[in-house]
Amino acid sequence: MSTNCSSRSKWPMLSAISLAAVLVALLGLHSDSVAQVTKGKERPLTTKQWMQAVHKVHCGAIKKGLDAGPADDDAWAEIALHAAMMNESSHVLMADGRCPDGVWAGACKTLGQGSQAVLDAVADKDVEAAGKAFGAMTASCGACHKAHKK
Repeated sequence: MSTNCSSRSKWPMLSAISLAAVLVALLGLHSDSVAQVTKGKERPLTTKQWMQAVHKVHCGAIKKGLDAGPADDDAWAEIALHAAMMNESSHVLMADGRCPDGVWAGACKTLGQGSQAVLDAVADKDVEAAGKAFGAMTASCGACHKAHKK
C-alpha cells in the first residue's frame, strides 16, 4: 500500500512539472514572435547598430541644431540633412523582415510623419514648429522601445 501511495503522490508533481514545461515553451514561442527583431533576414546590420549609427547621431544633431537656433541657411540645411536621414530610417527599419508587429510598424509610420514635419518646418525656417515636430518624431522611439527594447 505504501508503494502505491508513493507512486500516486508523484503524479501530481509530474503533471505540474509537465504543465510548467509546456507553459514555458509556449511563452518562449510567444515572446519570440513579438520581440524586437535584432537583425534583418538577409543583411548583417543589427537593429542596435542602426540605432547607434543613425538614430543616436541624427536625433542628437537635430536637437543640437534646434536648441542652438539655426542662424543661417547652412544651419537649416544641416538640420534638414539629419531629418531626412531619420525619414529614410522609417523605411529602412521596415525592410528586410525587421518589423515584428503593429507597434513597430506604427512607430516607423510616426517616425516618417514626424521627420517629414521637421523637414516642412525647416523649409519654412520655423524653429518652434520644427521643435514640436521633433518631439512628435521622437515619441515614435519611446513607443517602440517600451514594447521591444530589452
